[in-house]
Amino acid sequence: MSRTPEFLPLSDDAVHAVSGPSGRHAALIEDAFKVLIETPGGGVTITGDARGRTGAKRVLEALANRADAGEEVVEADVRIALGVAHQAGGQASPRAVRKGNVSPKTKGQARYMEAMASHPLSFGLGPAGTGKTFLAVAHGAGMLLRGEVDRLIVTRPAVEAGEKLGFLPGDLNEKVDPYMAPVWEALTDIMGADQLRRRREKLEIEVAPIAFMRGRTLSHAFVIVDEAQNCSRLQMKMVLTRLGEGARMVVTGDPTQVDLLNPRDSGLAHAVSILEGVEGVAVSRFTSADVVRHPLVERIVKAYDADAAQNTPR
Repeated sequence: MSRTPEFLPLSDDAVHAVSGPSGRHAALIEDAFKVLIETPGGGVTITGDARGRTGAKRVLEALANRADAGEEVVEADVRIALGVAHQAGGQASPRAVRKGNVSPKTKGQARYMEAMASHPLSFGLGPAGTGKTFLAVAHGAGMLLRGEVDRLIVTRPAVEAGEKLGFLPGDLNEKVDPYMAPVWEALTDIMGADQLRRRREKLEIEVAPIAFMRGRTLSHAFVIVDEAQNCSRLQMKMVLTRLGEGARMVVTGDPTQVDLLNPRDSGLAHAVSILEGVEGVAVSRFTSADVVRHPLVERIVKAYDADAAQNTPR
């Protein structure tokens, strides 16, 4: 396997930005792509196999473009670029690195990101692997990092619709965290473990099971309601009406994956059916064409869609 060095010419500001404090940014990229990054002057040298060099080069170019535009490059930006690269099989566009914003890989993702930016309440509906949760987390984290909101709150049904959390050991976070793993993984990619921990300790980032949202008014917060297909209609109405001044909410879920005992009680499909078209509400629907995980995932989704269509009563 070839490990030919490749030189990428960069400005001095860009070299400084992609290296990071004590070489931290470069080290993150090296670990992600199994390459060696050196700064001989006038740019950087990337040593590794062809695939690793390609992925690292795209991330480096994205960070360099940000630096050359006079914008600050921090660890969160590096992690966003790396997260996008892993989502897209090692590719990150130069537009991918903006705090909390990831460049879309499909038209569906582009519409979803535009909806989150322009509507107080957005719904993201579709199959696994389409980036619904990752993009919502990235958008919310970006608003928090820029000071546009005071808190990032993530809520989802835990265990089952009845949320029997009292039987689980530990405090609230220990009870809920196992069910929030995808969200924490995305936040770690975007913000880094240290910053995520500090912001959680300051209660700027909070997990809140649906049952614990009752009676609260969420002001100046970005709220993500994840796995919302498993919210009952009453839970959905309750959480939607928590929105306070300066708050925004994104509701994500797959209406075809309802785990409730009575699927017709799902609050997600019901909420969309009565709120779509209401001023301030956006609905984004993803299909198998928006899947950005392993190519096999798209084929799996298509196979299930075809089976569902074949077995739908006429």
